Amino acid sequence: MLEFRHLRTLITLREAESLVEAAERLHLTQSALSHQLKDLEERLGMPLFARKSKPVRFTSAGLRLLRLADSVLPQIRQAERDLQRLAGGQAGRLHMAIECHSCFQWLMPTIDQFRNAWPEVEVDFASGFFFAPLPALARGDLDLVVTSDPQEISGISYVPLFTYEAQLAVSNQHPLVNKSFIEPADIEGETLICYPVDRDRLDIFKQFLDPAGIEPLAVRNAELTVMMMQLVASGRGVCCLPNWAMAEYLQRGYVSARPLGPEGLFGTLYAAVREDMLEVSYMQDFLLTAKDTSFATLEGVSAKISK
Repeated sequence: MLEFRHLRTLITLREAESLVEAAERLHLTQSALSHQLKDLEERLGMPLFARKSKPVRFTSAGLRLLRLADSVLPQIRQAERDLQRLAGGQAGRLHMAIECHSCFQWLMPTIDQFRNAWPEVEVDFASGFFFAPLPALARGDLDLVVTSDPQEISGISYVPLFTYEAQLAVSNQHPLVNKSFIEPADIEGETLICYPVDRDRLDIFKQFLDPAGIEPLAVRNAELTVMMMQLVASGRGVCCLPNWAMAEYLQRGYVSARPLGPEGLFGTLYAAVREDMLEVSYMQDFLLTAKDTSFATLEGVSAKISK
């Protein structure tokens, strides 16, 4: 009655904003996807989600099947890995660069799992702060780049990993703690602490300050998230970080955070991959493992892609 393809379809529907988008991701027509879901609901005798809801809103029955999918599909993937190893073709290379120091929080567990599953794949990674990783990917020097700043480069595809909210971290004694959200003008008199990358690659400049024509009082660079948090906590500046990167410090009451703008500022983290590598078994497995690990590890992330 219930098939693995049904579980994969429901997972895709959860990640998408609509049936149309889910059908595109599954390479189906909307009619074929609707028929598949209607057939499943008829077999089960109950609806799985509310029609005409955006994003898709699941019923209790649909949520139960999603929990099943979250439990079963990773086990299926593990079995597929074992079979692929038996069939050969285990060796390869996965050289990657990351453009986010905070990514280590979920990337290291991902790499650990991947190395156990693919011991003959050579894995290496480097920080993408001090060179241009996407051109290196296009040249073949790298195999994967983790980035929140996709660029139109021929032969490169961007696989969304998760969406996050960027927030402003301030000290607990800062006057901005009293505001429900931050406006661009609020940062005009502040020292803004940033990772050492070009400003046109930072969300707070591209999407928040530059459109408003606002400049911070000063910009200070720090390579490590923990150093950023120490500087913020001691009142020596403010910084913009993903919500999940600050979760531990917020829980401990080390700093405070506020949304950027009344609607919040959202971004999506992508895995950039050369198109010729997308169908390679170990690359597909790495991407699935990265998604599973990030959702299991990080707080405040979602599958909804930021526009």
